[in-house]
Order: sequence, then structure tokens, then C-alpha cells
Amino acid sequence: MVKKVIAIVMLVALGTVAIVQAIEKEQMDRMPGLKIGTEAPDFTLKTLDGKEVSLSDYRGKKVLLNFWATWCDPCKAEMPEMQKYYDEHKSENIEILAVNIDPLNNVKGFVKEYGLTFPILLDPIKTNGDTVNEIYQTLVIPTTYIVDENGTIEAKYTSTMTLDVIEELMGE
Repeated sequence: MVKKVIAIVMLVALGTVAIVQAIEKEQMDRMPGLKIGTEAPDFTLKTLDGKEVSLSDYRGKKVLLNFWATWCDPCKAEMPEMQKYYDEHKSENIEILAVNIDPLNNVKGFVKEYGLTFPILLDPIKTNGDTVNEIYQTLVIPTTYIVDENGTIEAKYTSTMTLDVIEELMGE
């Protein structure tokens, strides 16, 4: 009898966890931006040293794709956390791509001041055509997408990330 009660309690607990996770995922998908489960649009941008990088270059890796600006206080708060995560996981099958949306400001100085070593991409200001942050429907910054190994948007986050949040988003 006790085993049946324990089994029932375990089934109810597992069901509850599944329901809560489904609700959380749906709430995340109500946030502005591209929908979870859709293919992440490919793009090509330049790094600070002028090298061209495409999102598709990272197929086979999980990518934390972060949109930020030098003047954004929440962005300033999360950059050390992103660097910490990168330092701990850069030898694994992950990459951080930080897309700066204000390339006319001193991005190099910002990167140096914060000691950032993950790729910083510059989304140029355009008078005609879409910028990458517009294609990704970035309405607030910071905005972060997690792109899985197949190029599908797995998660998104529109606030300052802590190390714990980054680890949760990356599936740890």
C-alpha cells in the first residue's frame, strides 16, 4: 500500500513539473522577439578586428546570442557574468556571440574595460535595410537568444542575466 502511495505521489510530482515547465516556456515565448522553436535567421557581421562571422559558422554548437549596447546599465551588469560563463565553458560545444547595436560608441574601450574575450559583433547602423537586431525583433536590451546546435531558437531572455540564469538557459 505504501509503495502505491509513493508511486502516485511521484507521478503527480512529475506531472506538476512538466506542467510548470510548459507554462514557463509559453510565458517566455510571449516576450517580444522571435518565437521559440523557429529557425534563427542567419546573418553575417564583423568583429571588432574586422573579421566576418556568420551565425551559421557555429552550427553544431549551442550559441548564446546576446544583443547589447555600451550605454545600457543592465548590459554592463551582465557582461562579467557572461565572461565568467565563457571562461568556464569555452572548451565545450558552446559559443557566446554578443551583438553590439551601437557601433559608433567606444565598443573597443568597453570590451577592454570589462575584459571580454568572447566574440563581439558590430551591428552597423543602416539607413536602408534591416539591421540584425531588427531582424531578431529586439525591442529591449539586453535581449538574449539561445540557439541550439541545429540553428533553432531554444530560449530567449529579455533582462539582465546572472550566471545562474545563463546556466539555466544553456540547459545546465
